[in-house]
Parts: sequence; C-alpha cells; structure tokens
Amino acid sequence: MTLETYSDLNCHRAAIALGSNLGDSASILTAALQALDQLPHTAVVARSHYYRTVAVGPPQPDYLNACAVVTTHLSPAALMQHLLGVEAHFGRVRRERWGPRLLDLDLILFDDLILNQPTLQVPHPRMHQRAFVLVPLAEVAADWIDPMTGRAIADLLLSVDQSGIARHQETHFHRPPNTPSTKP
Repeated sequence: MTLETYSDLNCHRAAIALGSNLGDSASILTAALQALDQLPHTAVVARSHYYRTVAVGPPQPDYLNACAVVTTHLSPAALMQHLLGVEAHFGRVRRERWGPRLLDLDLILFDDLILNQPTLQVPHPRMHQRAFVLVPLAEVAADWIDPMTGRAIADLLLSVDQSGIARHQETHFHRPPNTPSTKP
C-alpha cells in the first residue's frame, strides 16, 4: 500500500521510541524496526539514527535509542498491544522499573490524541523530560506538536539536557528510511 492509499483511508500517525541496552543493541533495534514495519495495517514511514545514551535508573550499560514514525489503522490500545508483543518476541522480561532490557518500545505520540488510561498514556507522560526520546524524535518529527504542551518537538528538545546522548554509528534498516511500505 502506498502512502497515498493510506491517506485515503482512516489512517493515523504514531511515534514510537525504541531502546536497548542488553545484547547486540544495534541489531536488536534494526530487527525491531523491521518487526514494526510488519505489524498489521502499519508501516514505518520514518526512522531516526541510533543514539547512545546514558541509562536512567540503576547502574547498567548505556542504551541505544531511536524513534520511528509509523502510519497505522490500529487504535492506540491495539498498537500498544502489538508493541508489547514485539518486546516479548525479543525476550523482554519486566523485572524492575528502569532496569536493563533487550528491547523497550514506547508509544510516544498518536496523532494529536491525549489519552490517560491506567494502562496507556499518550503522549508518553515523561517524553518532554527525556533527551533520549526527544533527540531522535526531533530528527523525524521536529514539527509534530505535543498536544499536552502545544509545543513542537524541536522546541521541547531545547528544554532538555542533551549532554548524555551521542549519535551512534549508523546501522541500516533494510528498507530506506522515509520510504512508504508496499505491503497490503
């Protein structure tokens, strides 16, 4: 399906943050991006470079982080369930808050929706405080307006400390970034 076909349907745009600090993180993020692109009625339309960031929480290895923008016909809850399934496929086990992980996928934004449910908050409640989300997100969606603050992602990025983040050596996603999927 082309991007034009998606726009003719009831399609949504979502931003997803990816992170990994166990195993071969670059390979895990690349495979996770491919898995996102294979989700039903969903296509990765843009993805950031990878960024090495200092971990938040207990002592642990640095993270590799990235962001992807997808188009989807899924609801926020259905998309989140698929994200949890992708995490589980990669061996994600939730042991401690902010602990090390093979893969972390967070639904950051979904159109201009504000959703506050016990199991899902959109926009992500700590997005505006985290350089490891805002730096890669600004790369692929700088003009996206955060519906909570009314500020563009690029503007939010100016408000956070970026000292613990650096662009990582590029690892290629098999489909060129910013290219629509051709799957049905």
